[in-house]
This record gives sequence, C-alpha cells and structure tokens, in this order.
Amino acid sequence: MPDWIWQHPESTPRKVMLSPLILAEGLYRVGAWWGRTKYAWRLRKPTHLQARVISIGNLTVGGSCKTPMTAWIAKELRNRGMKVAILSRGYRGHRTHEVNVVSDGERVLLSPAEVGDEAVWLAGAVPGVQVLAGMNRVALGLRATSVFGAEVLLLDDGFQHHRVHRDINLLCVDGAGGFFNHHTLPRGPLREPIHTAERADAVLWTRVPEKPELHDDAALLPLGIPQFRIEVKPLGIRKLGSRQQEDLQRLRGTTIGVLTAIARPDRFCEDLRRLGATISEVRSYADHHAYERSDIQGLSSDRLWITTAKDAIKLPSIWASGRRVYVLEEEVRPEDPVAFLEWMLSRFSSGGSKR
Repeated sequence: MPDWIWQHPESTPRKVMLSPLILAEGLYRVGAWWGRTKYAWRLRKPTHLQARVISIGNLTVGGSCKTPMTAWIAKELRNRGMKVAILSRGYRGHRTHEVNVVSDGERVLLSPAEVGDEAVWLAGAVPGVQVLAGMNRVALGLRATSVFGAEVLLLDDGFQHHRVHRDINLLCVDGAGGFFNHHTLPRGPLREPIHTAERADAVLWTRVPEKPELHDDAALLPLGIPQFRIEVKPLGIRKLGSRQQEDLQRLRGTTIGVLTAIARPDRFCEDLRRLGATISEVRSYADHHAYERSDIQGLSSDRLWITTAKDAIKLPSIWASGRRVYVLEEEVRPEDPVAFLEWMLSRFSSGGSKR
C-alpha cells in the first residue's frame, strides 16, 4: 500500500495530521456517495449494452489481482466459444478521452504511453480477445458490440463505474489484508465504504494465505454473498524480451534485485522470498510509473533483477543490454475453477445482477 496512506512524519503531532485527513476523508466519502446514489435513486440511468456485461473491480486502491482475474475470465469464456471483449479505462494513457482499440484480437496496436500498462498487458495476455481502452465505457462497449460482435463485455476495474449496467458484479478483496484500516481515501486505501460491497454478486478473495480461514474482514460482508478463493501461482521466469520460460528453481538460493512499479511491491517481494530468493536491493517506483532508459541503466550488472509482467511491457529489452533482467510469470485462477464458472454462467441464465 502506498506510504502516504499509512505513514506520517514522526515529527508531526498526530492531532495536526489527523484532523485534515478526517476532513478530507469526509469530503471524499460525500463525493463517492453522490456518484453511486444518483444511479441508485434513478436520477441517472445506466446504459444497457447489447451484450452480457461482467464487472471485475475492488474497493481498495490497487493490488487485488482484478486485472489478471479479468484475463482469466476472458480466456475461459472464449474457450467456451463466446465472443469476448475487454473494456479498460486506460489509466495513465494520454489517449484516454478517445475510443481506443488496443487489440483487435490478433495484434497489439497501441503502447502503454497511449492507453496505460494494464490495457496493453491484457492485450498481450489474452490473444483472440479484443481489448478497448478509454474513459467512456459506454462508447467502448458500443464499439465492441457493433464492430467486433462481442457477446460478453468485461469491465476491468469496473466496480465504481455506474454508467454501464452489468449482469455480474465481481468484487476482488485482498486475502491477506482484507480492507486494511477500513478508512476511505486519503486516510485509508478504500475507494468506497465497506458496506458498498452489497452491490457485489460475489466476492473473490485473492492471494488467500495457506490456512483454512478467510480474513477476519469476511465477517463484514453481506450475509449469503457467494465467496470464492483465487490462487496466484508462479509459473516461471523469462528473460526480458524472451518468451522462453525457465524453471523457478533458478531463484532458490540466488541473491536478486527487484524492479517494480506496482501498488504492492512488498507483496511481490514476499512472493520471491517464498521461491527461495534473497533480495539485496529493491528499486520501487510509483504504480503505473512510465519507465525511462536511465531507470534500467542505473541497475547494477552484478546481480539478477526480477520484475513483474506488467512492468515488463514498459521495458524495451534493448534497455537491459548488459544487465540480467528477468520477468516473473504468474497465473491467477480460482481455487475451484469449475464451481466458479458454473456459478457465473448460472447468473447469465437467471437474469444477472439487479445492481
């Protein structure tokens, strides 16, 4: 979680820091309340697109595996013969006010600088699925259905996007941290208060620790809501610019450096330590950081560097000349994929979400 949420300068008295944060949190909550209430009160009506719509989102800022989960769902539905398109908001791209076709299902057409790293990662991760990016999800959906004939639309990071009616509303929750300190921005990591989880049709607990119990925050969720565990499984490492995977055993007992620009670098480091690596240095940038060549040239050449698949799409392999930069590949999938898919398809046949 970003430092600004949790840490304050020790030299600043708590009463001086806390009061502005409480006020800022209150103002933020009012804005978020109005954003969803105008749709709940029918002051504005969501648009019904000519396709099934599945939203995959979260309540916290980053790090809940919603984008990899979107990719997994897209693959599974496509394997079942459905025409699927993914609608991404294109965060941090300079073309977000446009309707951007990031992938036509065969080629990746745009760069992270244009449409954001998540949209480009999705385009490469799910061949055969169209990926569109932009702030106007209605316009994206209309393009996907009219031009590509999409039958199912996946809204990546769509829980707070109320303009589009959805048939299934999936809420991803960090299995280790839950809802953290239970406060909304900027006092905590929540985009909305916990009670808004009632809009979800199911909760997906991601990265659940290896123990039978879910996080204590599971007790705060609405009674009767279906809950599924989502696994994150390391697959292998590959050299930056290469598709050939190497065995994870190479990390065991190896001293490495970590290069990341993600929301939860601490968790990525934990994953690498579980694989037996010893971390001697961490180069961590802000989430969605636009890398420059100097960021890579500053890496020492005497050790192995590991980065994430999302970071890798912003790192041309030529930048790593003379340095050993590798990518950790992971798979995100439900603990019981059959049960999850059967539940999801049953929602289609029953008419879907009323939210």
